[in-house]
Amino acid sequence: MRASIRTSAPARHAAMLGIGVYRPRLVVDNDEVAGLIDSSDEWIRTRSGIERRRWAGEDETIVEMATAAAAMAIERSGVDPAGIGCVLLATISNLKQTPAAASEVATRVGAVNAGAMDISAACAGFCYGLALAGDIVRGGSAETVLVIGVERMTDLIDHRDRGTAFLFADGAGAAVVGRSEEPGIGPVVWGSDGTQGELISQDHSWLDWRDQLAKDPSTEAPALRMNGQPVFRWATVEMAKVARRTLEAAGVDVADLGAFIPHQANDRITQALAKSLRLPPTVAVARDVVEQGNTSAASVPLAMEALLSSGEARSGDTALLLGFGAGLSFAGQVVVLP
Repeated sequence: MRASIRTSAPARHAAMLGIGVYRPRLVVDNDEVAGLIDSSDEWIRTRSGIERRRWAGEDETIVEMATAAAAMAIERSGVDPAGIGCVLLATISNLKQTPAAASEVATRVGAVNAGAMDISAACAGFCYGLALAGDIVRGGSAETVLVIGVERMTDLIDHRDRGTAFLFADGAGAAVVGRSEEPGIGPVVWGSDGTQGELISQDHSWLDWRDQLAKDPSTEAPALRMNGQPVFRWATVEMAKVARRTLEAAGVDVADLGAFIPHQANDRITQALAKSLRLPPTVAVARDVVEQGNTSAASVPLAMEALLSSGEARSGDTALLLGFGAGLSFAGQVVVLP
């Protein structure tokens, strides 16, 4: 006779309870970047909308930045860190393979009983983590989950590369997800297209670099490369379709939105998506990329917090989140802002 297995008590709904961010101290304007790539402030603004970005110093590590953002999110949520059941940390720029950065951050913030893992989904990473966190809470595996997006993209780029050097930046954002009386995180619409993975990728592997380094000590470390035009077309056309599918999955109309918070890849992409979706003027559109640059997995929570702090969006507003990038991976969900 087979024994009956007891299951965790599920929750009906999940929502973000608090959000926190960390922005590195160093502000780098376009003139400082332009000299290395034979460019200009006007050229950078025209192609990306970026005016300045934040770069991390030596002491502003992945773990340090993630810890600071997570501590702020926990404080704002009012939850006991010891009660956090899981920590999900999205990043592609942690060059220390093990232990997972998530486990180090969990210990530092007092989430001593939490399961912890890192997620590698590039610029869609935070939205992936948010979807998993909602499912974990609703499934009863944890009452609260800490989701973090953090990057030191400046460790991955070639600062002389005209295609990436002016775009990428560093920072961290975090959210605490927990049980809710009302739906706060809608169904995720996600996917990937590995056939186009070469459009945003490392130019060679760390193993290749190690082998070449033995022959030539001056061999440069792997760097992130991007084929900008195809990525721009994919983001503006395909992600508009994903955004519409996400709204449909949540049963929400554009007129119901208070904010649109896409991955802060490029302000031209954001404007094209907003136009394609025909967002009414009452919808606040995140443009954190102008001041922060492209922070990959950290960009969505950083942009979310910027809208809330500025008053352009308010707690309780309905927002459309859309992450997309290398992989080519993407994820969208409708949420209630904390």
